[in-house]
Amino acid sequence: MKDIIRNIEAIIYASEDGVTLQDIKHVLQEALAIEISKDELQSFIDKIINKHQSEDEVLELKIINNTFQFLTKSSYHETINQLQLHRDKKKLSQAALETLAIIAYRQPITKLEIEQIRGVSCDYSIQRLLEKKLIQITGKSDTIGKPLLYSTSAQFMNHFGINGVRDLPQLKDIVTVENEIGEVAE
Repeated sequence: MKDIIRNIEAIIYASEDGVTLQDIKHVLQEALAIEISKDELQSFIDKIINKHQSEDEVLELKIINNTFQFLTKSSYHETINQLQLHRDKKKLSQAALETLAIIAYRQPITKLEIEQIRGVSCDYSIQRLLEKKLIQITGKSDTIGKPLLYSTSAQFMNHFGINGVRDLPQLKDIVTVENEIGEVAE
């Protein structure tokens, strides 16, 4: 029984966006090769909820939109808020912003294509953008070597408040006479 409870906790903990009762049941049956009814599963879930109500526990099991998630208890919200503020202070470098702009306007795009446009290596910038979840790997190119293709993510859209790539400013709207290099021919 303890093994089943620990497996349920592991499933919920590893689930990024929460997990349904049906998904937990399916995963348990496949992983442990057991049959478990919904009532038995609900009983295990109730035990987990009770266990995490203890003062010694930092996390609590919550049901949000019919999915189970472990969340930090409200008494730790100020600490977590400070963590988020600290993370938000870490700004993107100019190189990362340039790389992000190239990906946004040319997606899906390979690292080699980005480097050809920028003229320098962009390994670090791509890694930082992936860590911040502003870009994502969307597949592999059909070219030789099958390089990874990068595109902007849903997090990018949320961060910049746009619904899709079509909402990005058009280059013709950005480039003005003042931004051009050289003399204007008359």
